[in-house]
Amino acid sequence: MQPQIILLKEGTEASQGRSQIISNINACQAIVDCVRTTLGPRGMDKLMVEAQGKATISNDGATIMKLLDVVHPAAKTLVDIAKSQDAEVGDGTTSVVILAGEFLKQMKPFIEEGVHSQIIIRGVRKATQLAIQFINEIAIKPKKDDEVELRQLLEKCAATAMGSKLINQQKEFFSKMVVDAVMMLDELLPLNMIGIKKVPGGALEDTLLVAGVAFKKTFSYAGFEMQPKQYTSPKIALLNIELELKAERDNAEIRLENVEEYQKVVDAEWTILYDKLEKLHLSGAKAVLSKLPIGDVATQYFADRDMFCAGRVPDEDLKRTMKACGGSILTTVADLSDSVLGTCEHFEEKQIGGDRFNIFTGCPQAKTCTVIIRGGAEQFMEETERSLHDAIMIVRRAKKNDAVVAGGGAIEMELSKHLRDVSRTIAGKEQMLISAIARALEIIPRQLCDNAGFDSTNILNKLRQKHAQGNRWMGVDILNEDVADNMEKCVWEPSLVKINALSAASEATCLILSVDETIKNPKSGEGPSPPQGRPGARRPF
Repeated sequence: MQPQIILLKEGTEASQGRSQIISNINACQAIVDCVRTTLGPRGMDKLMVEAQGKATISNDGATIMKLLDVVHPAAKTLVDIAKSQDAEVGDGTTSVVILAGEFLKQMKPFIEEGVHSQIIIRGVRKATQLAIQFINEIAIKPKKDDEVELRQLLEKCAATAMGSKLINQQKEFFSKMVVDAVMMLDELLPLNMIGIKKVPGGALEDTLLVAGVAFKKTFSYAGFEMQPKQYTSPKIALLNIELELKAERDNAEIRLENVEEYQKVVDAEWTILYDKLEKLHLSGAKAVLSKLPIGDVATQYFADRDMFCAGRVPDEDLKRTMKACGGSILTTVADLSDSVLGTCEHFEEKQIGGDRFNIFTGCPQAKTCTVIIRGGAEQFMEETERSLHDAIMIVRRAKKNDAVVAGGGAIEMELSKHLRDVSRTIAGKEQMLISAIARALEIIPRQLCDNAGFDSTNILNKLRQKHAQGNRWMGVDILNEDVADNMEKCVWEPSLVKINALSAASEATCLILSVDETIKNPKSGEGPSPPQGRPGARRPF
């Protein structure tokens, strides 16, 4: 008998073959079941508690997927597609996970019957290609040159994105605010130029949009109360300089012979500080913002001269102030001229809830804005922030790629009908696979019905009939437990969201179907200890 050859460490688990693919599909199903019920306007929220006891309540697919500590290697793929959908488009994170799970579920019988996974992958890829092509053909492109029409389109898209969130009661109010916020940005629409601040207290409707920069009053020293809290067109100096007497470094050493020399050292330090402060005063700056601390001497000095100062301003807020008010962040006060100072029409310090805010408005280069969210509970405000993030991303996408399709399951039903029609023209196994993908697409309207407590079979039958008669935009009407033309009802989504979701879901499906073996290394310390031979003896490998 030949001796057994061991290639892998002892304790390594290896499972392979058809049963392995099916086991991976089952693991993905379990993940999908976690987020399935959050889809749509009637979706439920999830409460996740982390190891440290921090609780998060969310309806956002990507947030839930991030907080689920997924261990199964194949199921992690679904977490990745949710993250990528969130990063790329911002919305549709739950849809993408549900679609991927349903694609896998429809492919499971084929795997069990022995169809080779490469044939299935080819079928899935072809179906996705056909679907994306079809979306591009039927998407509706409104006129971009008409400002009013474009604004309406963006508001409808924002309202649809918020329809499934916690703030859906106030979606009219928030959709206008989100569109205003995005319209204030420049051509590139950078996300980090919209600041979101949260202030506990007040009602959701007290949320306000500042056309400029707002940040919380920073830590301040004595003398701060005497500083003016309002200016009209002030000059603003943005610094990265510490304006306080520094403590010596731990290992600094100065050898002095007498008291006069010590006095000179102290005086020199004061002189340096006063020199900086005087230069700032002479430059005409009325507001001094610094990333580093501004000490009590400086605060008092500025207060005596009717100037305002704030130290330890967070980096992102300082950068946004620079973008909005002009000027640049300085590391020296040697050359202060008007060209490096910013300005704005109005500055004031204002009480919002329990916090005081420094607000700069009427900025000459206002390519930035700040949303200040109000609300009762901390978790509620966090969820509002996540919802606004989704809506802002959607409005950005709709502004860049202005093609829209009807939401509420309408586009999925139309794709399903289209793929069924195409599959009948194809001979061979692909016919079965494409029609299976067509069936899988129906999961979105079905899940919308299930989450709202409707009879999904009944509504899907109605939808199939309407789409067969050529009513392309018929989708689920959540409010009346019926079907309706969602294009007329203004349930709109950018076509890019759907295209991205379909391609990500099909990629994940292909990836999971192409894995037929999992090799798991033993954790260190768990495997059997290596044999203790005499030194220099050959170890078995």
